Amino acid sequence: MTEQTRVLIAGGGISGLALALSCHQAGIPFTVFEASQQMRPLGVGINLQPSAVRELYALGLEDALGWIGVQTRDYGFYSKKGLHIWTEPRGKHLGYNWPQYSVHRGQLHMLLYNEVIRRCGPDAVQTGCRVTGFETEGDTAQLHVKDRDGLARTEKGAVIIGADGIHSAIRAQMVPDEGPPSWGGAILWRGTAQAKPFLTGASMVLVGHHSRRFVSYPISPVDPETGKATINWICERSFDPSEGFRKEDYAREADPADFLPHFEDFKFDWLDAPALIRGAEKVFEYPMVDRDPLERWTYGRATLMGDAAHAAYPVGSNGAGAGIIDARKLVAAFLACGIGPDALQAYEDEMRPETSKIVLMNRGSGPDKILDVVEERSGGQFDNIEDVIPKSEMDAHGEMYKRMAGFGVAETNERADIIAKGARFTG
Repeated sequence: MTEQTRVLIAGGGISGLALALSCHQAGIPFTVFEASQQMRPLGVGINLQPSAVRELYALGLEDALGWIGVQTRDYGFYSKKGLHIWTEPRGKHLGYNWPQYSVHRGQLHMLLYNEVIRRCGPDAVQTGCRVTGFETEGDTAQLHVKDRDGLARTEKGAVIIGADGIHSAIRAQMVPDEGPPSWGGAILWRGTAQAKPFLTGASMVLVGHHSRRFVSYPISPVDPETGKATINWICERSFDPSEGFRKEDYAREADPADFLPHFEDFKFDWLDAPALIRGAEKVFEYPMVDRDPLERWTYGRATLMGDAAHAAYPVGSNGAGAGIIDARKLVAAFLACGIGPDALQAYEDEMRPETSKIVLMNRGSGPDKILDVVEERSGGQFDNIEDVIPKSEMDAHGEMYKRMAGFGVAETNERADIIAKGARFTG
């Protein structure tokens, strides 16, 4: 491994590990530096759109995804009264060549980590290494880290990729006056429970509206003995943004009593939200935050990816997938332009405008905006949804979001591979 070609990856989350696997696939040297002392399967459920699943398949993870997740069959909206508004097939059921997957974030993270270690060896990911800063002058990138013993050292390479999340140390050095993430007033409580899947058994549902919303979907195969699966659920409530939020922890363990009373009436013949909430072993509270789009990501031999570059509200099921796409685009740029500033700038020029648009769109025009329209027009009670909002209006909004987010059916199916099969770095 030489300094002239090594990619220094700050952060061993989903984005950083997807980049590591992509670099390995293309024969590009890399090292991942992760602040956590030990990798653990943290988090709850996430969704991966077919555009991201396509890239994971290209990394050889098709079978593994089938072991840890569920191929999402459909995506439905329901009023706060439990009345059906709109349902759309997902993944292959909608015509994509790849499925959509609902998975536990921690299991996906550990799958990627274990694959990096298996394919590249234990030194590929250095845990307990907190990034403290960087320098990119001249022909070498320098990444400053503190190891698990508190000792400072400098790692040298060709480029630095900030994949260190919404609280990125790399981004903080690039934009020192930015401040904390932006909170728009919503709090999310998230958990999982063992229960029998509802509707098709692989359905994702959104119930209510922006100020009181419940989201749920299965994230594991059904246990053949119990008939139960791991069901992911999210409760969302909106507050006055001027009140602020508890900033001591962005994933605080919470008491269901803090929010369960507001969802006791979300009990229908097809879904029992209170039972799912009570069935969780642990509940975590998250302020729904994002960051304003930046005017640039790339400074010399350093750039950003994933949430460090474009943290967005969790709307439209494209958060983790966007980081996976970033990883693939970065390696494609390395193959086309060499491992240096030209590649970083080419990657930014392609990805920053698209992701900035999604960050802003998710603040108010995501696909679930339809729920608010129905609430405003009917209070959630109706006999015929067509009297409230025409199906054509709902279909058009859903298609508009997929198209603007870059994962329409035709766009995903017809585009060329981001990284050509068998492509190898020869520089």
